[in-house]
Amino acid sequence: MTQKSLGTLGLARRFNALTARVAPFAAALSAALILWHAARDRPAALVDAPAPLLYPTAPAGPGAMSPVTTPLPGRTRDPAGAGDRGTAPAASQQAGVASTIEVIVARNDTLDAIFRRMALDTSDLAAIRNLPGIRQSLDFLKPGDAIEVTHTNGGEIRQLSRKVSETQTLQVIRDDSGFAAKMIEEPVQTRVRTATATIDTSLFQAAGAADVSDIVALKLAAVFAYDIDFVLDIRAGDHFSVEYEQVYQHGKYLRDGDVLAAEFVNDGRTYRAVRFTDAGVTGYYTPDGKPLRKAFLRAPVDFTRVSSVFATSRLHPILNRIRGHMGTDYAAPTGTPVHAAGEGHVSFKGTRGGYGNAIVLLHGGNISTLYGHMSRFAKNVRLGSHVNQGDVIGYVGMTGLATGPHLHYEYLMNGVHMNPQTVPLPGAQPLRADALARFTTATAPLLSALAAASQPSVARSQLSSGLPSKTLAN
Repeated sequence: MTQKSLGTLGLARRFNALTARVAPFAAALSAALILWHAARDRPAALVDAPAPLLYPTAPAGPGAMSPVTTPLPGRTRDPAGAGDRGTAPAASQQAGVASTIEVIVARNDTLDAIFRRMALDTSDLAAIRNLPGIRQSLDFLKPGDAIEVTHTNGGEIRQLSRKVSETQTLQVIRDDSGFAAKMIEEPVQTRVRTATATIDTSLFQAAGAADVSDIVALKLAAVFAYDIDFVLDIRAGDHFSVEYEQVYQHGKYLRDGDVLAAEFVNDGRTYRAVRFTDAGVTGYYTPDGKPLRKAFLRAPVDFTRVSSVFATSRLHPILNRIRGHMGTDYAAPTGTPVHAAGEGHVSFKGTRGGYGNAIVLLHGGNISTLYGHMSRFAKNVRLGSHVNQGDVIGYVGMTGLATGPHLHYEYLMNGVHMNPQTVPLPGAQPLRADALARFTTATAPLLSALAAASQPSVARSQLSSGLPSKTLAN
């Protein structure tokens, strides 16, 4: 009995081993049979169905076109939902079909490269380029530009258009006599929006809560930059109202425009500004016509923090002895542009002891400014050269005696060092009497709307209804 059981067990083990060896081959054979039957027994609908057209059949009627657009460079999209299918050779298109494609210009793209990539007729491109007065508008391409082309199955151009500027579109059309070009004017409209906000943590946080873009927030800061340090002076509870333009075209919002008027309450002190253009010069003024622009910038660099303040005595971090720190240190990354604080000329440029690479500017009124520790100078700055307020004269570094990248800035009056952060800055030239009268008339509606927006009962963010929209052609 025991021997029979052992024999049966041995046969079972040999059978299992044989099955394990044969199983993979059986599985492969089964898979091959399934694929063969699937290929042999394809439904008639699948066998007879034609390949989908890259372009849909054109509508009936002479010259009718089927638009096909895409946001991808050199690609077309099947509007029936087939998705991107790449560039279509002429042979794959149905005869007599005209299609419209939109090409987005890529980096280093040229019209020649685009035409070849899209299998378009380059001789048509040559003919279009020869049209008088359009070559520059046609060939000057920037990444992201859109070019719309309508062409036939052989790549023959029927129509080409591209936006030359915000308000102009170049259109080239082919007729029986050849190509003709025209510039289509597309004026934009501006609407005035008024927004108010209270600062909790930062200017940008408050602007965002009032649906004001960062661009407008930066412009607002620039308007009051001569009076308010938006890095050091901003307090929770500060609030602002701003009137600014929004630009539309065909009813579609494009971008934010200029700040027209603004009020900023900083630490309980109220500042107001209104924009005014006279004799081609635009500036911001107080409601009584005094320019907000000062003859000097309060800080000549976009800094991250004040790393050392003006002091008649302090412990020098490198020399380890008490000495005066006769300027303000503005910490900023290496390479940050340094601007001329005011109009003047260069009286010194070079290496000056612990200042490292330094520039000294002489201004009117016996005022001079010094800029130290720069990594390098601007190319156009030379000894004796004239500079305007805001011109770049160098770049932040840590040359000389410096423990980190920063700008050391000094302000001297009659040779005496003054605290750059607190010294009263002289104002720019005031408006003349005749210009002041025009200013009063032109800015009255803006100031009235600003005063209304600043009232506590006014909504946090609103559209101004008292100021009309205007249309701009350029």
